Amino acid sequence: MWLHEQLPDTELHRLIRKQSITFGGNKKLKIVGRLHCTSGKRMKKINRVFFAALEEAETMGYRPCGHCMREAYQYWKLKEQL
Repeated sequence: MWLHEQLPDTELHRLIRKQSITFGGNKKLKIVGRLHCTSGKRMKKINRVFFAALEEAETMGYRPCGHCMREAYQYWKLKEQL
C-alpha cells in the first residue's frame, strides 16, 4: 500500500505506467476502486491510498467501490448480510 501524500507525482506516474499500482482507495472510508473511477478522483489526497492488487486491499479490510466495481460490491454486500 502506498499513501498518496507521501508519493511524489513523478514516482506515482511511474508506478502507474509500470502497472505496480492498479487500484486506489480511501483510507478513511475503507473503500477501494479502479484508478479511473470518478468517485475516487474526487477524494482528498490525504485520504487516498494505492494498491498493487485488489486482494491486497481486501486483506486490509477495504470493500469494493459501488460505483466502478458494481459486481464486486454486490457480492461483498451479500456476503456481509450472511
